[in-house]
Amino acid sequence: MENIDVIIIGGGPAGLAAAIEAKKAGVDNLLILERDSDLGGILNQCIHNGFGLHTFQEELTGPEYAGRFIKELKALQIPYKLNTMVIEIKDKIVTAVSRQEGYVEYKAKAIILAMGCRERPRGALNIPGFRPAGIYSAGTAQRLVNIEGFMPGREVVILGSGDIGLIMARRMTLEGAKVKLVAELMPYSGGLKRNIVQCLDDYGIPLKLSHTVTGIDGKDRLRGVFISRVDEARKPIAGTEEYISCDTLLLSVGLIPENELSQDMGVEIEPLTSGPVVNESLETSQEGIYACGNVLHVHDLVDYVSEEAGHAGRSAAQYVKNGRPETAGKDIPLIPSDGIRYTVPRTVNADRMEETAVIRMRTDGVYKNCYLNVYFGADRVIHKKRMVMTPGEMEEITLKKQDLKAAAGLDRIIFRVEEQ
Repeated sequence: MENIDVIIIGGGPAGLAAAIEAKKAGVDNLLILERDSDLGGILNQCIHNGFGLHTFQEELTGPEYAGRFIKELKALQIPYKLNTMVIEIKDKIVTAVSRQEGYVEYKAKAIILAMGCRERPRGALNIPGFRPAGIYSAGTAQRLVNIEGFMPGREVVILGSGDIGLIMARRMTLEGAKVKLVAELMPYSGGLKRNIVQCLDDYGIPLKLSHTVTGIDGKDRLRGVFISRVDEARKPIAGTEEYISCDTLLLSVGLIPENELSQDMGVEIEPLTSGPVVNESLETSQEGIYACGNVLHVHDLVDYVSEEAGHAGRSAAQYVKNGRPETAGKDIPLIPSDGIRYTVPRTVNADRMEETAVIRMRTDGVYKNCYLNVYFGADRVIHKKRMVMTPGEMEEITLKKQDLKAAAGLDRIIFRVEEQ
């Protein structure tokens, strides 16, 4: 069994950034385990631009963004193994199956979970009808078009307005397909505003909010779908059903963090994100196990994934070199309230945190002309004006170490949306 100081599970954007920062923080004995045949993860099939504006101050495609990190990874001589599937983690012993080496085990001092996320399948939607050819997840269609050079169809309906679905509406249009509409169950879009404008509005593709697919027409090949308006309880409204002819249905109905490994090893999972519960160091409920990127919670931008993963890499390096620090202070719970669904992390401890801690969160609905407020107990300490807040756009607040230390007796930090 090989001994490794830091093992990173996943070689996508999170794993790459975490490994680079761990190396820069002084850990030389580290290893990335990646199940695919290439580093870069999902970025390899994202050939559109819009990546890197925060990290590199320029627009890059997905492969270009990943390439920047892969180039730095190789310059730092960080080892990685491809075609290596991790099947179990127990007591920091990582068991994997490798195409080249077969069954392998590694003993780690610290582990960074960076497995990313996957798309929600059709089976979770309970759409009645046969299962004809022509129904794909948006990510699968993206890979077929961008990597395999295969067009799934010519008349397209998209269910769900997640970012991948919005981007594929534009991509399919550019390849000559007719995108009839995007139907969204919720009364608001699940994607970024810029993607609605650039991928739908610019191409005249209608977005039907509070609509869903209620039926499938076709046995061997999809011939069309039935869509209906839904009420406030998200139930189809009688008499609103309409038929849309199409040969392709793309599903963009949410992403799920890949946390089977995390659950099997006993890491506490946050039900609202389906990712691990972490503290300010991105450490999970198990000491020396860290999580970052879309395996922790689904992000809007890959730049935020890289930033968060870099923090996880530094935290893991600190743990390997110095162990878990003794703290005089206590873990302070972060309480989502009044419009805030969850926060990542869930707790902060000023004695362990860097000079600042970035807290990310999502709202439970659409709010306009409002404030994102933070309370240290009863005292409001942050008051940020927001023109619009939606669940599709992640919010963030930066807490300062000096402010936490100055707040004597602080036992909770409350986050809430307050409208004017």
